[in-house]
Amino acid sequence: IAMATTVVSKSYNKGATPIIHYTTELSTTSFTALQKELLDATLAKAHIPAMVGAPEVLEMGKSMINLNQSKKVLDIGTFTGASALAWAIELPEDGKVISMDVDHTQLENVGLPVINKAPELKAKIDFRLGSAVDTLKSLIANGESGSFGFAFIDADKENYPNYYELCLQLLVPGGVIMVDNALWSGSVVEPKESSSIAIDKLNRIAAADTRVHNTLLNVGDGVHLIVKKH
Repeated sequence: IAMATTVVSKSYNKGATPIIHYTTELSTTSFTALQKELLDATLAKAHIPAMVGAPEVLEMGKSMINLNQSKKVLDIGTFTGASALAWAIELPEDGKVISMDVDHTQLENVGLPVINKAPELKAKIDFRLGSAVDTLKSLIANGESGSFGFAFIDADKENYPNYYELCLQLLVPGGVIMVDNALWSGSVVEPKESSSIAIDKLNRIAAADTRVHNTLLNVGDGVHLIVKKH
């Protein structure tokens, strides 16, 4: 595992290698000034700043939204709003991000002062406070299954398998789930604590799921790219 940690890293971490910096530099050319401002503010001011998604992961997500022309996005784990902002940038004017978290402290203190500078983007984001499991179930109960084009999972790891199943119900055929922290600093190779055990469980569920195509990628802290089959 010690070897694995040398090649699993978000680009803004001190442990990032030259090849990580190289690939990130060439993968984040569409990272906007507002995104950079929010990333910098998060790293400087947020509690546990390393929770923010890596730029290279957010840019991959934007590409997926563009690829399948998503109009509705699920964002599980708001934190300072960096991922929600990324998806809003890529969505059309009538697009909507439903962003979920049990705590909006970091969003209110760090994220909104930046996001509020772009009201046209903020208008696309529906920030929901409370359990993401409950929010996802409420969307299903509201008849919204099969209507979302993209889902990003980056919240409490123990619920990753639950988030996956609920998101899959809500996705359209051809919809994409991106699971962040899918390698968890390499600890999934020999998972011992609850977070790495849950992530490993989700990775194996997706790999065996005949309803999807999946690719587990060494990008950032690991990204599991999952596409719902038609």
